Amino acid sequence: MTHVPPPFDPELAGALELIKDMISPGLTPDQIAEVRQGPGIELLAELDLTMGGTFVVEDRQVPGPQGEPDISLLICRPALPAAAGARPVIYHVHGGGMVIGNNRVGVDVPLAWARALDAVVVSVEYRLAPEHPHPAPVEDVYAGLLWTAEHAAELGADPERIVVAGASAGGGLCAALALLTRDRKGPRLIGQVLMCPMLDDRNDTPSTYQMAGLGVWDRTANETGWSALLGSRRGGPDVPAYAAPARAEDLTGLPPAFLDVGSAETFRDEVVAYASRIWQAGGVAELHVWPGGFHGFDGFAPQAALSQSARAAHVDWLRRLLNG
Repeated sequence: MTHVPPPFDPELAGALELIKDMISPGLTPDQIAEVRQGPGIELLAELDLTMGGTFVVEDRQVPGPQGEPDISLLICRPALPAAAGARPVIYHVHGGGMVIGNNRVGVDVPLAWARALDAVVVSVEYRLAPEHPHPAPVEDVYAGLLWTAEHAAELGADPERIVVAGASAGGGLCAALALLTRDRKGPRLIGQVLMCPMLDDRNDTPSTYQMAGLGVWDRTANETGWSALLGSRRGGPDVPAYAAPARAEDLTGLPPAFLDVGSAETFRDEVVAYASRIWQAGGVAELHVWPGGFHGFDGFAPQAALSQSARAAHVDWLRRLLNG
């Protein structure tokens, strides 16, 4: 069967052309170490996380899962006093295919939301696969959430208004976190923002075949990431939902979800299916499929018209959520 890919948005296609020599869509295991040391990671150290003095920024080491190392949280609090009571928290989980990144990757996005919505941002650093396979990443993320909820008062934050948010692998970990907090009766989340989330280890939807060799993350890269996390279990019958949320049999009782994805990316079909299953379980979800969007397009081409629409939709949904 021939899998004809949907077209990229013309403006985004131009952006892809500019970065094609820097980013290959087909990450392989032997490239992980090199990508971890790439220029993109180095540039993160130069980010002005205060956003011109808007935020007070600190790195804090907090307890990890029982018997495991401490984890690092990047905490960004508005510098001005709160206008009315404790602030909401955006608990951010970074992307990177489960194998690369740190708590500064992608944090500019929730910081922009927090500036618009007067919120605290906490971004968690988790152990990476393949050195630390499942359940290390999601347990680190859960431990950071527990600390954040328990210490919300000292952050000027409201433990009853925590939204989890992440892109790509971070989006998948947020979906897993929502399942885990539900089942462990952990901190009550009021929402989950799942941006182009990495949800399904089986790597066998039509969109995974359509986008092979295209964009910035294709089925080869997807197999690399999931195999690093799960080893030989990837694609098999015994993968837990806390590793791959698409495997969850029960999607009831989850916080309201915002999901978005590009029409021209590997994760399209699994994201659409996950949103549909939330609705089928009686849950609340808002789904956006951005026409011609490749994986993470709004990060690679933030000035593009489609990126501006996507980012506006994030803030609009969060504002409606936080305003009740």
